[in-house]
Amino acid sequence: MCPINRDGRDKPGHDGCGMPRLTTHVLDTAAGWPAAGLRVELRRAGAPEIIAEGVTNPDGRLDRPLLEGPAFKPGLYELSFHVGAYYRADGQSSAEPAFFEVVPVRVGLASGRDYHVPLLISHFGYSTYRGS
Repeated sequence: MCPINRDGRDKPGHDGCGMPRLTTHVLDTAAGWPAAGLRVELRRAGAPEIIAEGVTNPDGRLDRPLLEGPAFKPGLYELSFHVGAYYRADGQSSAEPAFFEVVPVRVGLASGRDYHVPLLISHFGYSTYRGS
């Protein structure tokens, strides 16, 4: 990711900067480890079509950005994190539906910036923020 100044602009002189991207990772705070095997979908806000998707790796990260390069367009997006299926597959829950079956996170992306959206999950709560 490109380091950014306090005013939100990319710092100059960093290799790979200039090609904006959207990344995420998920940490299971109830278990104390990364949430491996969790499905993530990306849509334009309000649109039904999935434009990118992936499953988190052992580090709780996707193997590639959800958006990058020419596919990155400014606008509103929604990430859908399939938390209920993750907990059932991991044997931590058998509830159907789970209290949080799918966690939607809606974000606004501007041009020329990198965005990282971490998600911290447990069975009955979640938190997110703009990461770096």
